[in-house]
Amino acid sequence: MFRNQYDTDVTVWSPEGRLLQVEYAMESVKQGSVCIGLRSNKYAVLGALKRSISELSSHQKKILKIDDHIGIGIAGLTADARSLAKYMRNECLNHKYIYGSPIVSSRLMTDLADKHQRTTQTYVRRPFGVGLLVASVDKNGPHLYQTCPSGNLYEYYASAVGARSQSGKTYLEKYYETFNDASREDLIMHALKALAGCVGGDGELTKDNGSIAIVGIGESLTLIEGKELQPYLDKLELEGGGADEEADAETEGAEEAKEGDVEAMET
Repeated sequence: MFRNQYDTDVTVWSPEGRLLQVEYAMESVKQGSVCIGLRSNKYAVLGALKRSISELSSHQKKILKIDDHIGIGIAGLTADARSLAKYMRNECLNHKYIYGSPIVSSRLMTDLADKHQRTTQTYVRRPFGVGLLVASVDKNGPHLYQTCPSGNLYEYYASAVGARSQSGKTYLEKYYETFNDASREDLIMHALKALAGCVGGDGELTKDNGSIAIVGIGESLTLIEGKELQPYLDKLELEGGGADEEADAETEGAEEAKEGDVEAMET
């Protein structure tokens, strides 16, 4: 049974009960550069790895400001993300104009998920090929949400999306229980360590390709890039790298323990 018989339109179901164009959109998220998010009981932090298409070009922005209390990190098609960011900004402005107060993040995220979902059952449109990590703060505290082209919406303590994000997820899963009471500086360092493990090949995390945003109770969204990011990268180097180095250290430790067991058995 040929797959391409059922992927010509988003409204066509395959015999296995799948919407193949939605799955293709989800694949575009997996191929985007990595974006990481985590939160404590006071702050929410986003970290992103920026790409440049050549040595002659600047790096694309991966973290966008929506309002003073909301920021998004993107993985996937940047143009689709800009369209969604424009929609979110309009919703925030309309709510502030009508009610005189910032929009509650859970309401905005539900509306955004509905916007994603409508494209999966409309003949004339395609799904958005982008996944968002949304850091926000409201009267209920900090929040971290993740959206999906399928219209699903999740709230996380910590998450990572994009290419090579598994290294970041492994780091976050190991340390997420310590995030709740972490300070502002510690949360930023955790984000950088998780991000450093997602850099591919011989590349490294630098002030040019790294980006951090933080929002918290009593603190508006702040973007940390370039020279402002360098002190944190220097501290990261002093502390000994990120997720990949920790994984390598654990692997070496396991191999040494295994060799020790073999020697004991031989003795």
